[in-house]
Amino acid sequence: MNLTHRCLVAVILLASVAIAQTKPAHPEKPAGKSVAKPAAKPTPASAPTSLPSEDTVNSFLYQMVGFDPTVTWKVADIRPAEAAGLAEVAVVFTNAQGQNLSKLYVTADGKHAIQGEIIPFGAKPFEDARAKLEKGVNGPAKGPAKAPVTIVEFSDFQCPHCKEEAPIVEQLLALEPDAHFVFQNFPLPMHNWAEKAADYTDCIGRASNEAVWKFIQKAFEEQANITEANADEKLKAIATDSGANAAEIAACATKPETKARIEASIALGKSVGVTGTPTLFINGRALSGGVRVDVLKKLVDFHAGEENEKQGKTADSTSQ
Repeated sequence: MNLTHRCLVAVILLASVAIAQTKPAHPEKPAGKSVAKPAAKPTPASAPTSLPSEDTVNSFLYQMVGFDPTVTWKVADIRPAEAAGLAEVAVVFTNAQGQNLSKLYVTADGKHAIQGEIIPFGAKPFEDARAKLEKGVNGPAKGPAKAPVTIVEFSDFQCPHCKEEAPIVEQLLALEPDAHFVFQNFPLPMHNWAEKAADYTDCIGRASNEAVWKFIQKAFEEQANITEANADEKLKAIATDSGANAAEIAACATKPETKARIEASIALGKSVGVTGTPTLFINGRALSGGVRVDVLKKLVDFHAGEENEKQGKTADSTSQ
């Protein structure tokens, strides 16, 4: 299986050969191996009793890939899948090249697992996600508000692949000036300063729509120089360079309402199936990062054509 090492790309590599190639993080400690066991994760109160336990998942993974001492993993989440009757299990695999988020779906009897990805289905498969995004987005936006196409990006400032995606998105927006673009914060728990950068972005975006885009660009450019220890210092400097009041932004970043907006953005992403960054939505159609700009343009044009055709039919029916 060909894997790109995006931050937490939602792919599944649980066949033993495939996982051995990707070098997975933190299995349950077997006899004779010095491997850290992941911290226990409480089962959500609302979860059905058919969810597998973390111990069961770790035991399964050990049987699948325990033969390779360089392979480590950590169970990231166990929750009901969108498809009824299945449990969704997310596992972070790590190797020297980076990390990958893999998912599998466990049947209600706990006897079988399905590899792959659950995708929306139906005559209008993207409408549900599109409606949720239109209602829930709270990030900085640019482009016509009533555009036929809305592009939403869920991003993490500490993710190197989000940094790589940023110029691709800029190229796309230059080619599609009539599109509406929204930047949504989705800091990953594995990153130690991403949430702080998200807080700053939220506050700058609410203060100045011009400054926030400069901040986003500069924060990605400075990514390699930012650490957990110097994050405040670096982010304040970037805020100043972007034309924002650094002291006011730093104070705003610590407020509960700011944290609540970031949490709402993360919850929105999860509600439409985001498991990693960067993730783009074009009128509700989800795309992981790394898609070529010419392909993205074709998708934007396709959905714009759909919308224009729909509006034309509506106008015709109204005039009759």
